[in-house]
Amino acid sequence: MPLADIHSRINNACQKVGRSPQEVKLIAVSKMQPDTRVEMALNEGQRIFGENKVQEAQGKWPGFKARFEGVELHLIGPLQSNKIKPALDLFDAIHTLDREKLARKLASEVQARGFCPELFIQVNTGEEPQKAGVSPSEVDHFIKQCLGLDLKINGLMCIPPVDEEPSLHFALLAKMAKRNGLKGLSMGMSSDFESAIALGATHIRVGSAIFGERVKAG
Repeated sequence: MPLADIHSRINNACQKVGRSPQEVKLIAVSKMQPDTRVEMALNEGQRIFGENKVQEAQGKWPGFKARFEGVELHLIGPLQSNKIKPALDLFDAIHTLDREKLARKLASEVQARGFCPELFIQVNTGEEPQKAGVSPSEVDHFIKQCLGLDLKINGLMCIPPVDEEPSLHFALLAKMAKRNGLKGLSMGMSSDFESAIALGATHIRVGSAIFGERVKAG
């Protein structure tokens, strides 16, 4: 789907609930996408991209950043503690802060550098055992822990269970963010970003609707 069509859908979703499209960042999820597709999006003017793995991003983005001005990279996949340094070298935002050990190591490196990317706490709103994220019952405590480490938390992120109504999870995330004074809501993907916008999303993560299905290796 052309980027213009995605922006049209964003504009329509915002208009329905009286929001400005300027309040919503479109993150083009480029994980596992061939460079040709990513370059097409860059040539169309897209500048905000999401990657799942630090190592994949290291191989893909330095070259594109050298050629295209204003590229902003968001880590939307799990961050391992031993990948914090390269992640901070490359990413402008991290959406998957989800445990105390990671927060402490991140805080130490951030203080050493004097730079902190945008940080989102990942919340496991469906409390799925196979999925990363802080339990909803632990969110308030974890936010306080992070603030106590001098980490600036910009917002919350969630990935709803595939077999449940996503808007219920978007509403829950928005409620948790509001009571903690957080404005950022990273929620909504290709199939449900209009619902996320209606419930206050500030960052939507759209992959297949922009790039098509990922190309499988082999």
